[in-house]
Amino acid sequence: MTGGPPAIRLADLLRAELTKIRTLPAAWIALAVALLGGTLLGLLSATDAVRVAGRQGTVAIAQLGTVMLAPAYVVLAVPVFAAGGEYRGGQLRVTLAATPDRGRLFAAKLLATCAATALAATVVVLSGRLVRLAAGGGLPGADGGPGRAVAEVTAYVLLGLVGHGLAVAAKGVVVPLAVLAALPVLVSPPLGGSLPAVVRLLPHEVTLSFLATSATPALTVPRPAALPLLVSWAALSLTVARLLTARRDA
Repeated sequence: MTGGPPAIRLADLLRAELTKIRTLPAAWIALAVALLGGTLLGLLSATDAVRVAGRQGTVAIAQLGTVMLAPAYVVLAVPVFAAGGEYRGGQLRVTLAATPDRGRLFAAKLLATCAATALAATVVVLSGRLVRLAAGGGLPGADGGPGRAVAEVTAYVLLGLVGHGLAVAAKGVVVPLAVLAALPVLVSPPLGGSLPAVVRLLPHEVTLSFLATSATPALTVPRPAALPLLVSWAALSLTVARLLTARRDA
């Protein structure tokens, strides 16, 4: 006879984590807001109905990379709430008591987050592209083909994984959302001119470089390096989260 209860399978943990995300109201609200925002941006970029005043005249919405990336910052609320929401009310302690194998639990959470974020990102990206096509506009990017859509979904997921790791580190949802939202609003605009070598390496600017939508050449990372940098940010964030899950969250 062997002692102790049988180990919980990864598939069972994954199913449980997917159920948690599917029943999370914040995830559905984030998806609805992102879908609305992506659709509206698709319509505005196709019709060129709204232009933004700049130093050299008005600029079309479609040429503003930060604006077009805005739905990604809403989608990332899905992984942030999936990771950070469990710290509310001591729910994580219950989960850890039921699943002593923290490595397997973290893997299940990560897989569930990747799946949910990729699905949400795909819905938002494709809806925006369909609206843009229906309104008579061209598709974004140099190629505008499926590869561009895959790149956008990839960018959404990687930003989401950065947020997932930050949520674990901060044990909540407010800090990661505030930090990531501050990058395009409070960091890049005031510091991009004085510290471009630093700002262009931050997740927001790296994402814009990966999508070839950087505002200025000074903030642009060569595209072959942009994806590895964005992957590195996600890997760093998740590594910290993995270590904290193993050693801190008792």
